[in-house]
Amino acid sequence: MALVELLLHPRTSVAVTRVAALVHKPPPVIVSGLMNTKILISISVLALALSAVSVVGKSTQEPKPFPPPKHEPAVVTPGKAAGDPPSDALVLFDGKDLSKWRATSGKGEAKWKVQGGYMEVAPGTGDIATRQEFSDCQLHIEWATPSEVKGEGQERGNSGVFLMERYEVQVLDSFENKTYFHGQAGSIYNQYAPLVNASRKPGEWQSYDIIFKGPRFDEQGKVTERARVTVLHNGVLIQNNVEIYGNTWHDRAANYIAHGPAPLRLQDHGNPIRYRNVWIRPL
Repeated sequence: MALVELLLHPRTSVAVTRVAALVHKPPPVIVSGLMNTKILISISVLALALSAVSVVGKSTQEPKPFPPPKHEPAVVTPGKAAGDPPSDALVLFDGKDLSKWRATSGKGEAKWKVQGGYMEVAPGTGDIATRQEFSDCQLHIEWATPSEVKGEGQERGNSGVFLMERYEVQVLDSFENKTYFHGQAGSIYNQYAPLVNASRKPGEWQSYDIIFKGPRFDEQGKVTERARVTVLHNGVLIQNNVEIYGNTWHDRAANYIAHGPAPLRLQDHGNPIRYRNVWIRPL
């Protein structure tokens, strides 16, 4: 038994009390000076030990003050209206052109349509991706499915926002449209269903606000920390800091393949989905 445990043991406490009583109220028996000395030494040792226990107890119960931050937070000017980019955001699409995007196949120019302040998937032209690469970030993106409803399930208003080109937040017309739960709008595709279905009607503009932390890998390419993501759909929390288990494949189990920063990718799934007001804050 450790010293502290021994000293705090109930029997030890009783023994100390009895010895103390002997010192303060010695028995009416003549005790030799040597015996008195031994008793006094014993009492002194026990008193010092109990005092040490008290100090240890206080030090474990009273945590040290949390060290103050060393750097003053940077000043960021918020956007004038909800959804507007703050002053430190990188605007990826301002409604004018696709200069910050490229095609993912062949690495040529993005071939989606740009009109009326939005870009629209040109079915069959392929996915597009940002020219710049990102990792941890805050992303705002607005999207709308066709007002004319065609198809059902995964064939109705389908696209996707791929963080680091690999981790998909599903875009889908999920207004009164049944499909598998981890494939509807706001799902982390094939991994997590959204907490709620916050979809608006077809043709109406919707928004995603995404907080993303990319995965970490060691020198051998082994994942040491999985990616995490929080998503708000039209201002409603639908993914709460969930852990992503790897690439969000549609036809195989999720797994990680080591990588560094990567572009943001938008999917051409054969439907004319519209996007506007896309901005990002690297974190």
